[in-house]
Amino acid sequence: MALTVETHPLGPTQTNCYVVRGPASTGAVVIDPGYEVAPPPEGIELAAILITHTHFDHIGGVASLAQATGAPVYIPAAEAAVLENPEAFYPGRMVRPYDPDVRLEGDEELKLSGITFQTVSVPGHSPAHVAFAAEEALFSGDVLFAGSVGRTDLPFADWDTLVGSIQVLFDRFPPETTIYPGHGPPTTLGNERDHNPFLAELRAS
Repeated sequence: MALTVETHPLGPTQTNCYVVRGPASTGAVVIDPGYEVAPPPEGIELAAILITHTHFDHIGGVASLAQATGAPVYIPAAEAAVLENPEAFYPGRMVRPYDPDVRLEGDEELKLSGITFQTVSVPGHSPAHVAFAAEEALFSGDVLFAGSVGRTDLPFADWDTLVGSIQVLFDRFPPETTIYPGHGPPTTLGNERDHNPFLAELRAS
């Protein structure tokens, strides 16, 4: 089943918000509405809002989109407090609070709008970061990019944990898997495994 993936780079950080649809579905799933994002067009039901992690540029549009559509919000459980009280974590960022509907631990199977998503725990860039895999696509948030990896100079980030999470992705998914990252263009898992300059230690191991 081929997915239709619309990419909307939003806000000053150009955070990728993804609208994902299956071929036979009249619904959609949104992943990481980092800033204000318009509700789906008339006749398209938004089945869920999926959050990879709770850095402010990935959650800024959650409250407005959820309230406009009634779609449930899925979030990593250990980071839910950030969305519930963003002012405590990002003072002055004007992120509206929201009480998420579903809290994820990783390794869940989510059947949404005719699409089966697998959640994958990939901490390192943030403490409870998750990725969402569906068909031959992997929505990696800020763990893995085209030619780069997630930052670990942020609070609660850790380089060794991040590298271990990326190794999990290499072990679990085939190299032709398309990576849809939190910033920048799509890539493939195999391309990053073979050429990403930040992953030389994985190639050497």
